[in-house]
Amino acid sequence: MMNLIQKIMLLVLFFCSSLAYSQQDSQFPQKPIKIIISFTAGGTTDILAREVGNQLSIRLKVPVIVENHAGAAGNLGTEIVNRSAPDGYTLLASSIGPISINPSLFSNLAVNPQKTLQPVAMIGDVPNILVVPSNIGVKNWKDFIAYTKANSANINYGSTGIGTTAHLISFLFSQKININALHIPYKGAEATRDLVAGRLQFMFATAPSVVPLIKSGQLTAVAVSSKKRMSALPDLPTLNELGIDIATGAWFGLFAPIKTSPEITKKINETVLSILEEPAIKQKLLGLGSDPSPMSVQDFTKFIQNDYALWAPVVKASGAKPE
Repeated sequence: MMNLIQKIMLLVLFFCSSLAYSQQDSQFPQKPIKIIISFTAGGTTDILAREVGNQLSIRLKVPVIVENHAGAAGNLGTEIVNRSAPDGYTLLASSIGPISINPSLFSNLAVNPQKTLQPVAMIGDVPNILVVPSNIGVKNWKDFIAYTKANSANINYGSTGIGTTAHLISFLFSQKININALHIPYKGAEATRDLVAGRLQFMFATAPSVVPLIKSGQLTAVAVSSKKRMSALPDLPTLNELGIDIATGAWFGLFAPIKTSPEITKKINETVLSILEEPAIKQKLLGLGSDPSPMSVQDFTKFIQNDYALWAPVVKASGAKPE
């Protein structure tokens, strides 16, 4: 059995170790921070993460290195960050797909982000806009409903792939308005081109990808899926205003390994909040079609839990399987 002196020595070692970690946490950061992005360069996640990374570097006074690790529908980035030390020096920049949808879409995930990642800070929320070709005569919500009833046997919607937000929100929307619409998945921008050409009848697309087409008259915006109206298109009603219980966008945020200390996650979160309050940054994000969405660590964590709970049954009902 352990004698009294051994017990005291273990307690002293434990206390000193805890004190050392506490001091390290309070002095964070002391070396460069790395942000792993789940997607390729040039996309919305990449643009937002690099903007926030630049500002974090200025405010925290350490280099912030941004690396793109695209692959496996965003799961690769999650795996890399999961293997890193939970010390705040490796963060993940990810979005709704890998975090909220993939745990239900993939039956054999190597790493489940709902269990292995700690939400740190919401960066922004990019609304999904319900858009239709301008040549079908639909100008507003009333016209859209009338069109779907008159053409019920020939309603197709496009998406950027099976199991993507564009697919699942359209599936959920079709259920709520009682139409039997056919899903046609694409590999990316081809969906928008076919929508403009009239080969698709509607699509939910992220704001940055379609706002220029709306303003040029090639597409008509019918509604927006976010909780509040868009700053860029203030006259466009939300689905909630139209009586459709859908309020979700393509959000983007920062995550850390699950055992990262609350002191560190709080410091990063508060720094991001200060960045999002900067007028120039806020205006830049709005220009990208992203509404800044400041949340505390606790609020963002709750948001992620609720978002997963929203999409899990939708994924199951849709029968979506990873491509």
